[in-house]
Amino acid sequence: MSGPPGQSRAALLARLRADPVWDVLVVGGGASGLGCAVDAAARGYQVALVEARDFAQGTSSRSTKLIHGGVRYLAQGRLGLVREALHERARLLENAPHLVRPLRFVVPARRWSELATVGAGLGLYDLLAGRGGIGRSRLLGAAETRAALPGVKADGLCGGVAYWDAQFDDARLALALARTLADLGGVPLNHCALERLLIEDGVIRGAVVRDTERAEPFALRARVVINATGVWSDQVRRLANPAAPATLRPSQGVHLVVDRAFLPGRQALLVPRTEDGRVLFMIPWQDRLLLGTTDTARADLPLEPEALPGEVDFILSTAARYLERAPGRADVLSVFAGLRPLLESAAARNSGELSREHVVEVSAQGLVSMLGGKWTTYRSMAADAVDAAIEWAGLPARPCATASLRLHGAAAPRGDRLDAYGSDLSGLESLPGAGRVLVEGLDLTEAEVRHAARAEWARGVEDVLARRHRALFLDATLAACAAPAVAQILAAELGRDEGWVAAQTDAFHALASAYGASLSRACAAARSG
Repeated sequence: MSGPPGQSRAALLARLRADPVWDVLVVGGGASGLGCAVDAAARGYQVALVEARDFAQGTSSRSTKLIHGGVRYLAQGRLGLVREALHERARLLENAPHLVRPLRFVVPARRWSELATVGAGLGLYDLLAGRGGIGRSRLLGAAETRAALPGVKADGLCGGVAYWDAQFDDARLALALARTLADLGGVPLNHCALERLLIEDGVIRGAVVRDTERAEPFALRARVVINATGVWSDQVRRLANPAAPATLRPSQGVHLVVDRAFLPGRQALLVPRTEDGRVLFMIPWQDRLLLGTTDTARADLPLEPEALPGEVDFILSTAARYLERAPGRADVLSVFAGLRPLLESAAARNSGELSREHVVEVSAQGLVSMLGGKWTTYRSMAADAVDAAIEWAGLPARPCATASLRLHGAAAPRGDRLDAYGSDLSGLESLPGAGRVLVEGLDLTEAEVRHAARAEWARGVEDVLARRHRALFLDATLAACAAPAVAQILAAELGRDEGWVAAQTDAFHALASAYGASLSRACAAARSG
């Protein structure tokens, strides 16, 4: 089946092969890369983006689902980072209201001194937000705190502090950016891997990439190449200069998803200081409860990072200190981990002290690398990188145009998960299977799978169940149960055979087991809608 006119994967691939020279080639389809590509396209440049796997398949789909200033950065004195992030939060609430929404947090306190300290810090948070503030923080009594957080442990509770931040669906926002890029005339192509950089007379002139579905390498010539590959950025930097020193010190963050009944209210709980000096969030997310995160240094860069020994127990034990009925290992529906691209610093004693700020590096060969950063500030990071790319390549100077750019699908929120489709929802509801839920316990419909293949460049079961829909992150076992039906629908849409269906199903079951799926639970018991 074809996607939107001129935006099917076949059409985009044909454009990549046909255009002789691109103004900007972006490598990496996560938050940074998509942000850079949208920024450059919005300025009127000819832009192509290639992603080796799927959009946001790495770190950018594995966040804590928050658009925030970073409360803990206040204590570290990083006021500039907090202010920038809060201003970007306001822009995202305006530009992607179908994906980013206000969320009220409550910090429970058991000591009056803690109440005063947290209250003062959040008062500063309000001031730094300025006109972009969502709502003012306020002190709560013990009874108000219990009412706001049903399920919180009441023993010793003296009160709390309520404040506002924002929540989002990270993978869906990445997809909205990819579709915005296509709307602007750019080419976003997933499952297209970088093989090498084209270097002529010591200057980068493009790259050789490979369509992983056909294993066919081809050259893409470009006036400038932006390296936005997150934790893998140093590897790409060394394609330009094998002697390039490391710039990143990756850190792993683990999250657990449990039943909403453990904290059934509509507000989130923030633990202001854990044993390792971090904060820990307990957040309502798509009718589940999201717990996290950790901060563990990693020297390796696995494509599918898994929780290390002790990380799950740490999150559960911290939650147990704050919840009347604490979840145990048997209650965990999904475990997922992501790697943060933190900037290296000799002064940092641990990964928690590493900066979440970003830098833009331009190598002697002309490779522009976006290093560090976080989801909330992706737009301002991209503006810096594109400014550097314009200067190096000598492109016509044009100002950044994304501060008020509404992203694809932007529409007034309706209050349910289908807001993720925004203005595309009416078209989705007209597809075959709009009322057919594939597995009881998930709200994924046949029509959503068809839409993912036709309009959102999904190429396999994982693309659908991990990122077009968040089933894998919400309940790994139910996601595994849905895999055979999703594979069959995709096969019909993409023209695949039964061998492909079996291979896709088996591969997804193996992946789901790493997220905690109990494959021994009979999937057939999950009744089809």
